[in-house]
Amino acid sequence: MHEPIEEGYMVFVSGAHEGFGAVRQIRPDGRPALVIYVENAGDFTVPLSAIESIQAQKVILDRDRLDPALREAIRHAHDAEDVRFVPHAPAEDSLP
Repeated sequence: MHEPIEEGYMVFVSGAHEGFGAVRQIRPDGRPALVIYVENAGDFTVPLSAIESIQAQKVILDRDRLDPALREAIRHAHDAEDVRFVPHAPAEDSLP
């Protein structure tokens, strides 16, 4: 059984070690979905069917179930970070 999702949970793609954003809103009406804020890109709506798991206040998404625009935003979520302060910054193509 999955734990309930709450606003503020970090969001990851399955297999990635670094989060790319956070849950901003849970939309239960109509087609249940999450609104996820992606760093450097803004808000995206993600269907609940894209969730692979929820654990330790982290939402893990299945990359294959994500919209191409969201996958592209995830690839660039950390582009604005200063690599002097991120000693192990992932390569741009490290998205699983």
